[in-house]
Amino acid sequence: GSLWAGIAALSTATHIGEIGAAIQAYIEAQGEYGILREYVGHGIGRKMHESPSVFNYRVADPGPEVRPGLVLAIEPMVVAGSDVTFVEDDGWTVSTVDGMAGSHWEHSVAVHDGGVWVLTAPDGGAEGLAPFGVTPREIA
Repeated sequence: GSLWAGIAALSTATHIGEIGAAIQAYIEAQGEYGILREYVGHGIGRKMHESPSVFNYRVADPGPEVRPGLVLAIEPMVVAGSDVTFVEDDGWTVSTVDGMAGSHWEHSVAVHDGGVWVLTAPDGGAEGLAPFGVTPREIA
């Protein structure tokens, strides 16, 4: 849901901030859920984690322009209760302080002259984007 809403927004976005606004709107429409604000998506390039930050909620700054060649990891993180978290002793697992369920989804998406292509989906994102009226375009 919220992941695909963000990817669909990217397909027509002029600025990165439109992704977070779409994710937040989708989550809010589903009921009383929280969005983890201390974790965000990111750019992917010569390193796995690069600028720009891809927020999962509305921000005042529209962020960088969306342009061909951009590759982003879009990563909504939704919780059923508190959005206050801590890292478990294993140094990796993130839990909410109230123990309520949380969920994290992620896809890597390339923007090119023909549109968007979900690099981490076998069909380029066709099934997930269809409910949003978006058709991914293969990279030529």
